[in-house]
Amino acid sequence: MSNGPGIQDITNENIVLIVIECHHLVMKYLVGIDEVGRGPIAGSVAVGAFVFLDNKAGRLFRGVKESKQLSEEQREKWFAVIEKVKKEGFVDFCVTFQSEKIIDIKGLSWAIKKALSTSLDKVTKSNKIKPSETRALLDGGLKAPIEFTDQKTIIKGDEKETVIALASICAKVLRDRKMVKLGKKYPQYGFGEHKGYGTRKHYGAIKKHGMLKEHRKSFLKRF
Repeated sequence: MSNGPGIQDITNENIVLIVIECHHLVMKYLVGIDEVGRGPIAGSVAVGAFVFLDNKAGRLFRGVKESKQLSEEQREKWFAVIEKVKKEGFVDFCVTFQSEKIIDIKGLSWAIKKALSTSLDKVTKSNKIKPSETRALLDGGLKAPIEFTDQKTIIKGDEKETVIALASICAKVLRDRKMVKLGKKYPQYGFGEHKGYGTRKHYGAIKKHGMLKEHRKSFLKRF
């Protein structure tokens, strides 16, 4: 039985497709989220949130790779591009840190969750973006707050999604800069080289000079 031109052809499958298309019209701002500094035995953990404010923004970063696949020099060059494009209004980002003290008191998972929530909240609110207007892509096992209903966690997402790779670069560059600065304060520990990770040289420095307040005590219980 026909209900008029075009209506008789609407099946359940077509209705689903129509709903999906409308859904993506609403969720127009793409946000990538990644954390850096989960494994180090010293220093803070960082979570970056990166948003495309223009639908052509992704084209400006062709060839970008996630932070671990780039050298320090390459990351700094990409970060300079990011800052330039941000000033032009095409993108925005926020990186939030949670200290080694918070990691020891609250735990690493709590610290990452808190940093993630803060970064995502700042990058959306500062651009007057509602959670309902956001499509959040997260790396690894990360989850956004429940009000961000359109979210997807992607294993190795920093290798598959440009917007996550850019969040990773921002978090990595800014965390590394903090560790380089710490290295100048405590040159005997070599923070500028290993960025707080548990290298043989780093463990050797701890044995020789002792732990600093910047060390994650919960990661160094054998000392």
